[in-house]
Amino acid sequence: MGMGSRDSTVDDLLDAETVAAYLRRIGVAAERAPDAAFLHELQEQHLLSVPFENIDVHLGVPIRVGSAAVAKVVHGNRGGTCRELNGSAMPALLAALGYHVTLLGSQVFLDGAFGFPLAHTVIRVHCPDPWLVDVGFGRDAPRFPLRLDVRGPQADPNGVYEFVDGPHGDTDLLRDGQPLLRLDPRPRTLEDFRPALWWFETSPDSPFRQNLFCTRLTDDGRVTLRGDRLTWTDGEQREAVVFDTDAQITAAYAEHFGITLDRLPTPSGRTS
Repeated sequence: MGMGSRDSTVDDLLDAETVAAYLRRIGVAAERAPDAAFLHELQEQHLLSVPFENIDVHLGVPIRVGSAAVAKVVHGNRGGTCRELNGSAMPALLAALGYHVTLLGSQVFLDGAFGFPLAHTVIRVHCPDPWLVDVGFGRDAPRFPLRLDVRGPQADPNGVYEFVDGPHGDTDLLRDGQPLLRLDPRPRTLEDFRPALWWFETSPDSPFRQNLFCTRLTDDGRVTLRGDRLTWTDGEQREAVVFDTDAQITAAYAEHFGITLDRLPTPSGRTS
């Protein structure tokens, strides 16, 4: 197994058993050299296998980070938020596989403006060129890593992405010509994101508390469960169904996301 770089912002490397279980979880047959081709496979398979979801927020369960997030994804067959996936589980896997990994903070463009700093965690990976990896953002994120040092359009199945210079040394990421993220180039540790994590968990204005979602990439589109409404896209077609019973919702979590729940999440952390 490869060893992560010493100046990685990921604290702990996974042991060989956990790495093997993680690769099985995302459907990757075997470990390979830490190059760009393997990085592309890892991001795509992660997006296909591990949902971006905030179920725990609506179960009254704290968002897990660090080794607890790894265990949630690998052994609990769950997904998570960006702090769990981009901030904890995926960078730990990449570092253990031999990639040089750095956590970066970013602002999300929403309602015509960029939001607060460190709202979203992303991963910078050098192998040896710098790549942006994001497995915890949902439908607007690219299917494959993007070259951070390239200026000009980068075509991806999920859109055309482009990095442009932002203010004060930041870098803006556009999707189909529209602002998506503003990246701060300074390396971050997981601890740097804890105030933002607290806000997302507790504020009534938090989109995580206002919305319940579970979504993952599929071969031809995306499948998303929001409360009792399941939507999926297959190429150019989009379909939706609204469930009538809790049993149907529970079955949908299991069928489409491999998630088994003892109880269903309810809005704003209230439990049933």
